[in-house]
Amino acid sequence: MSHGVLLLLLAVAFVAGVQNALAGGGSFITFPALLLAGMNAQAANITSTIALLPGQLASGFANRRHVSGAEGLSFRMLAVISLAGGVVGAVLLLATPPSLFERLVPFLVLFATGVFAWGSFGRKQQGMRLTARAAAVIQAGIAIYGGYFGGGIGMLMLAALTLAGLPVHTAGATKNVLAGVMNVSAVAVFAFSPQVHWVAALALGLGAIAGGQAGAWLMFRVNERHLRIGVVAIGSLLTIGLFFRAWG
Repeated sequence: MSHGVLLLLLAVAFVAGVQNALAGGGSFITFPALLLAGMNAQAANITSTIALLPGQLASGFANRRHVSGAEGLSFRMLAVISLAGGVVGAVLLLATPPSLFERLVPFLVLFATGVFAWGSFGRKQQGMRLTARAAAVIQAGIAIYGGYFGGGIGMLMLAALTLAGLPVHTAGATKNVLAGVMNVSAVAVFAFSPQVHWVAALALGLGAIAGGQAGAWLMFRVNERHLRIGVVAIGSLLTIGLFFRAWG
């Protein structure tokens, strides 16, 4: 990769780090950037997951005082579930042929965007509340999905944690730590894959660390509704673009 491309990835990763810390969906920015850099969908997903991990850990550490478990479900149990699910998802991804994964990606992004939109704007009218058991099962599913495809795990966890009764900002801090936990386990599997582009991952990782710190500072200083609308818009545009790429 040229120096210009690496500098662009650095800037993109900073924005993604901020986005991950605030509402999730940072890989919706890095993933298409890596596709444009010439990677296939599977390599872009694996490289993006590895690259964003340092920023997730940094933002999670910055917000560690605000994490919380849901009613009847401790944070420690949520972390254990996330760790195990991340490993399962990562192994499943490496077993998936790259050509098949390329066609699955648009549906995965569409699913993540739809769940986040429903959790953000639809649940208040429905008055739904998750039980501790349901929250545990959903977190396990999110963790497996997160290990398989990093895009949208923050969105999914925000929706699930708020439905489990956590205030939005507490859910945001908690999902930052849980995202780091599940991706640590996924990265431990991905690190041995030949699909990793380490130079690109390094550039993205440096930008994501800086962005994660900025996002942690901004978390309690931004308009929540505007942020959620922006996340849904990004996910919708990315879904359309990926469908054209894979099925057009």
